[in-house]
Amino acid sequence: MVMPTEGIRRADPMLHAGTVCFQSAETGSGSIGKSSFAARYASAPSVLVGLIGSGIQASRTPAMHEREGAEQGLRYIYKLIDLDALQLGPEALPDLVTAAQRMGFAGLNITYPCKQAIIPLLDELTPDAQALGAVNTVVFRDGRSIGHNTDWWGFAESFKRELMDLARDRVVQFGAGGAGAAVAHALLTLGVGTLMITDTDRSRAEQLASELCERFSGERAVVANDLETAVSRADGIVNTTPVGMAKYPGMALPAPLLHPGLWVADIVYFPLETELLRTARALGCRTMGGGGMAVFQAVGAFRLFTGIEPDPERIRQHFQSM
Repeated sequence: MVMPTEGIRRADPMLHAGTVCFQSAETGSGSIGKSSFAARYASAPSVLVGLIGSGIQASRTPAMHEREGAEQGLRYIYKLIDLDALQLGPEALPDLVTAAQRMGFAGLNITYPCKQAIIPLLDELTPDAQALGAVNTVVFRDGRSIGHNTDWWGFAESFKRELMDLARDRVVQFGAGGAGAAVAHALLTLGVGTLMITDTDRSRAEQLASELCERFSGERAVVANDLETAVSRADGIVNTTPVGMAKYPGMALPAPLLHPGLWVADIVYFPLETELLRTARALGCRTMGGGGMAVFQAVGAFRLFTGIEPDPERIRQHFQSM
């Protein structure tokens, strides 16, 4: 990973009339010097990263990273490594990770279905990634691969801004995979009283509930045995499954189980309005889409890849403009 020099870190590029203007680092007068975009781009420090996952062609993550990189004075290149487009499965992960490391990638974002499969391939895990058993960001540094998890923080930051004023004594979560583990951690950290987890693989839901109970005091995580009863008594529900993505249309629960007393969150963000959110809004439910989590996950990943503090509000505005 190529780190920017101190002079570049002070630069503040502003798009104007086809040129990029940089604040002069040599004068204290605040004068603006202009140069062609091509010249400045060619001399800027470079950062190469990518995203590995399935069905990710509609992802807005590359655009968020590349735009913020440009704002920070970097040649920031973000590549999509779509397993579907390449006609590959998660078994290709070892070759893909090795190739990225050899080609000078600063790191990788990891999404469905690879957040857990990536773990055995890494040299080190941060405490969060270790506890959650899921990785969404890999940083290559000094010949080593380090797994991080910024998903739980991304969800928590979004929830604080959109739904924190609502009751959260009882919440039903759909999905117990890599993203589900991160969201469940965030929900309990945010004060959810009882988290009822359901998954198409019951054993996976049981394992996640058990791990959460070890990490948090009391029996605050359980498996939802009777889904209809659980949802009827819940304050809110969260979808952490891929159901609702363009590739996996539909809803993670039968529509008749929804009721106006629920708040509804969905971590899917392409499309931004999933069938679940659309149906819930029609009933009068407060909702939270996956855009906020995507933005704050990108904030955390950008920081890890570059060592530079990104501007969350600027990234959010760019996300919303796409």
